[in-house]
Amino acid sequence: MRHAAALVAACMVAAPPVLALDLALPKGAEQISDRASPLDSYALPTGPFAETGLPVRRMEGRVDRQTWRISGTGLTTLQILAALRKQVLAAGYEVVFECNDVDCGGFDFRFATEVVPAPDMHVDVRNYRFLSATHGDSEATGILVSRTRNAAYVQIILVSPDGALPLGMAPSTAPDVQTPVGSSADASFADRLIAQGHVALDRLTFATGSDALAPGEYASLDALAEFAQENPNATMVLVGHTDAVGALEQNISLSRRRAQSVRARLIDRHEVSADRLQAEGMGYLAPVASNLTAEGRELNRRVEVVLLSR
Repeated sequence: MRHAAALVAACMVAAPPVLALDLALPKGAEQISDRASPLDSYALPTGPFAETGLPVRRMEGRVDRQTWRISGTGLTTLQILAALRKQVLAAGYEVVFECNDVDCGGFDFRFATEVVPAPDMHVDVRNYRFLSATHGDSEATGILVSRTRNAAYVQIILVSPDGALPLGMAPSTAPDVQTPVGSSADASFADRLIAQGHVALDRLTFATGSDALAPGEYASLDALAEFAQENPNATMVLVGHTDAVGALEQNISLSRRRAQSVRARLIDRHEVSADRLQAEGMGYLAPVASNLTAEGRELNRRVEVVLLSR
């Protein structure tokens, strides 16, 4: 690889040619999907999600979409993206926009931008990074990196001139896949809930030590309510989780009460039938991150919806 990333050079190996950039991914990267469309469009994000929506630049041409899974790596999303960014810049691209989960717009950005459907790509709305870059007027790339407790996921979307083949790639024999751009948040939420069986309800606000859900609108609850409306036979359980500060019994009680508060909001405001929703609490018994750091503890404080039946 001509443009190796110094930050993680020790654990980077040359992967099969990845789009026109010929990027190297971390050691152990496994390609999950490869979708090529000779003539398509891609809404390249150029800024964070705002009240007016997600700012994008519409790019047209050949669009290649690849996803990768990196199992058992200790690399953070920043380490992975930094290495890829270095290669993108070395290839002559100019970075247009880069952000982490909160600065991107969290839940709203994740569901406003194009993401290859699960299980080929997994995005934790509390732990992802994104970069968009262009090369002239006809080439662009969007790179999305996320991770779970056990694996990291990378999505690379590349736009190249109409009719041109990505550098170093043989003509694709894969069928064209028309992935909807700008799919609704609710549809994406439903896809993820069905595919994974559970989804964390993003950006719920509770006062410190309180079990009362703060007033206001929550996009994740809107999405869950619409899913319930479109799937009238679905039953679900809301599961509260806490960090590891305090006694287990107290945390289980607090997490259950927070789940009950979310349940009450869905019943009272969104008119979801009470007999379709349960509420339970796990305390700190099912963390998604380390409780040894402030960032990890914040990620562990959450309410998830688990799909029981459909």
